[in-house]
This record gives sequence, structure tokens and C-alpha cells, in this order.
Amino acid sequence: MNQTVQQHQADAPSQLGCAVITVSDTRTLETDTGGGALCEGINAAGHQVVLRKIIPDEPAPMRPFIIALANRDDIDAILLTGGTGISSRDQTYETIAGLLTKHLPGYGELFRWLSYDEIGAAAILSRAIGGLLGTTVVLTMPGSPKAVKLAVEKIIVPELPHLVREARR
Repeated sequence: MNQTVQQHQADAPSQLGCAVITVSDTRTLETDTGGGALCEGINAAGHQVVLRKIIPDEPAPMRPFIIALANRDDIDAILLTGGTGISSRDQTYETIAGLLTKHLPGYGELFRWLSYDEIGAAAILSRAIGGLLGTTVVLTMPGSPKAVKLAVEKIIVPELPHLVREARR
């Protein structure tokens, strides 16, 4: 890792406030293993899950809810799991893409590249997307616990503080 990246990471906040949102029409907090894995990964990294909620994959209520979260001072990142596939009910990609003020195409690209090692060409079915809504980091991922674990361990935990630092500049 080059010295500039190391310095940026060293200057990044050590504890972040995160909203963990599961997009699902069928899951409950008890059956949401993907959202649970996301919370565990965030907490284990020393960050705080400020809010955990399950919302339906409906753009009309999702938009104002995500905007309200981005306007909260205690939330640095909004992490959404679910709704990123290609079925007729999967609308998270379109909804979040329309809200982002800056897109981070590398997030989805990296997620699919890492997924390829685990699930092969089926990685193309993931429409994980990331970016900023104002100065709040927004990252989506599939709802499966394996996909969440991959995103948390390989991308989110290592890079989220750096992303937040850069978003605030």
C-alpha cells in the first residue's frame, strides 16, 4: 500500500455511525441473516449500528427514508442489503442510483470481481452500487449472508473510514 493511502487511512475516523437497512418484502429481524451479518461485521470493526430497519422494496417510501437518513448527523454511512438482483421486485439499484450525488462505480465493480471467485459468472446478477448522498456514504449489496460477509470483510470494513474521510472533505 502506498504511503499516501496509508496516511489517508490513518487520518480517517476510527468510529462511524451506520444505518443498516434490509430491503425485503418477506424478512423480519429474526429471519434477516444478511442484515445480522452486516451488523456483526460493523460492530466487530468498532463502528456503531445507529439504526437497523427492514423496509419493503418500494421506491416511493424508500427515497424519502434514505434522504432523511443521509441528513442525520449521527449517520456516516447507509448500508443496504437486498433488492440488488434482477427480479421484477428488485428496485434498490434504480432507487439508490437516482439518489446518489456522486457514484462510486468501483464499489460495484470490485464486489462483482470478488464475487466471481466465489460464485463464478453468476456474479453478473449482482447490481451492487455505491456512492455518496451529500457527504453520507451509501453502499448496497445482495441480501445473502455470504454476499454480505464478502462485502463487509473485503471492502466495507477495510475502506469505509477512508471513504467517510474523503466524503467529508
